[in-house]
Amino acid sequence: MKSSHAFVAVIAAALLSAASVLAVEAGKSVVLAKADLKWKALGNSGVAAAPVSGDMDQGPCRFFLKYPAGLVTPMHHHSANHHVTMISGTITLSVGGKEHRLGPGSYFMLADRAGHIAKVEGNEDAIMFIQAEAAWDVVMAK
Repeated sequence: MKSSHAFVAVIAAALLSAASVLAVEAGKSVVLAKADLKWKALGNSGVAAAPVSGDMDQGPCRFFLKYPAGLVTPMHHHSANHHVTMISGTITLSVGGKEHRLGPGSYFMLADRAGHIAKVEGNEDAIMFIQAEAAWDVVMAK
């Protein structure tokens, strides 16, 4: 019985937390200049993220992602379906057995844990804007 009450309390807290985040997101305008982005390193590969909305570790979020020039990611996937717009630089995205060369203004959406590899082309970092429908993770292929 105690575990049942605890479970209900945890679910209620999660729903209230999600509702308050959605309310804040829905009612708040955000304007950020490029100079105001707060980049944080993701590991030691030179990859960095600059969150602009939501919490990348907790749920739906929007953020800029930077891949350094020359980076080639290993095969991986993300649990969250996500929409990506290329801002600068060029990548070759390998997904579904096909390679796609994508530069500024290009868009892609990956769903259902689609495995992929990204290779940054040329001497320029690749910067993308990502809208993830759930918490952000990187799951390496086995």
